Amino acid sequence: MDFRPKILDALKEKEGAWVSGEALSDILNVSRTTIWKQVKRLQTEGYGIESSSKKGYRLSASPDLLSPDEVFPGLETRVFGRQHYIYYQEIDSTNNLARELASEGYPEGTVVVAETQTAGRGRRGRNWYSPGRQGIYVSIVLRPKLPLMDISRITLVSAAAVAETLEKDLQLQPKIKWPNDILVNNKKMAGILAEAVTDMDSIEFIVVGIGLNINNQAGDFPSDFKMNATSALAENGQPASRVKTLQALLARFEGYYFQLTEGNFAPTLQKCRNLSLVLGQQVRLDTINGFLSGQAIGIDENGFLMVRDHSGIIHTVISGEITVLPPSTAP
Repeated sequence: MDFRPKILDALKEKEGAWVSGEALSDILNVSRTTIWKQVKRLQTEGYGIESSSKKGYRLSASPDLLSPDEVFPGLETRVFGRQHYIYYQEIDSTNNLARELASEGYPEGTVVVAETQTAGRGRRGRNWYSPGRQGIYVSIVLRPKLPLMDISRITLVSAAAVAETLEKDLQLQPKIKWPNDILVNNKKMAGILAEAVTDMDSIEFIVVGIGLNINNQAGDFPSDFKMNATSALAENGQPASRVKTLQALLARFEGYYFQLTEGNFAPTLQKCRNLSLVLGQQVRLDTINGFLSGQAIGIDENGFLMVRDHSGIIHTVISGEITVLPPSTAP
């Protein structure tokens, strides 16, 4: 039996105070040698636990790990992460595993989190830079009872949740680069990858992956990125709690998501319009139908981008790679 979680709970309950080895032994009905071994394990995981032959053990610091031990105590969701919160120190891609689990029948709200990814993915097969214990790499399984035409709304729900978390919890001023990038000071801080599995007329499941740069040093991002990147640390000049940020993100995502499934997309749409980087701008889009240039004039009720081309024709764009053109180069 793994006594580590119970020992950690006991130390957290008395955080800053000494707890004797004898008391822990009595509570768990195990030997003091077992307690000592589990404490050593906790220390290797990054927990600051002092030990004294006379006083016992004292928890002085907890690591900023996205483990259940750290995330659950402050998690305020009803569904997301409650039944299945799957945590890895290292994984190839949280989206890959979440898709596998969803295919096996795992329920809505299943969350996959990793401290680092070896093959994190963005849109169009791009890599997502995923250094250990610096960012948030999370995927959520959704099973919305929505018509197929509403799939695009899911990405905007995710974008609204990420942007609001950056605003309210990290005191940043994010912009949403339709449909799936979140920028701060014109540098990319977060990306969203939504992957859906559908049948002829319904959605089987959607996996939403979110990569969020938190404590990355400004100079650590690869130089070959398509877009300049940034992090909360680089913008604010001080590290942020990844645990608290993930807790807030999951709660906000769940809130916007259930508003959508209950038929209320208006709050998401308003948030995305208010924080849009592209509305009113000259843009170029790489779509499945080719390239389109013009002015982004709105986001419609479905979350599609409306672009007026240079002939005055208004196009409704469901998805595409978008580039905001500087005034000097706009056609």
